[in-house]
Amino acid sequence: MLSRPLFLICLLALSSSPAVAEIGRIKSTIGDATIERGATKIAAASGKELLPGDWLTTGKDGRMSISFIDNTRFAVGPNSRIALSKFEYDRTSQKGSFVTQVERGSLAVVSGRISKSGRDAMQLRTPESLLGVRGTRFIVQVAAK
Repeated sequence: MLSRPLFLICLLALSSSPAVAEIGRIKSTIGDATIERGATKIAAASGKELLPGDWLTTGKDGRMSISFIDNTRFAVGPNSRIALSKFEYDRTSQKGSFVTQVERGSLAVVSGRISKSGRDAMQLRTPESLLGVRGTRFIVQVAAK
């Protein structure tokens, strides 16, 4: 059994380490759709939670619909590979930042509160450009090389 001081030190260390929090959930999927979390591939399914750093990948017949905690919504099209590179959101102040990387495929976005929280708070990176999102709806398509 751990001594009391050692137990308190362990408890303090655990509570001070940053927790990776859910940033959104998959609402629906069709066809071949996966979440890549590090080296692990997870079948995308309704209700599956998303974390910062996840990659969303769809095959020829794949599609995903996603809702984020700031009310941003994504529709990921076939043959897509998209990274949720950075997502920070404070529910109290309704401010944050969101960086998405579109490697290939298509992404339709209805922006949520983050895009309204400041200039370039929401960014989409493609192999050729960087888009600062200020509007409410847009579509990005990136051809595979």
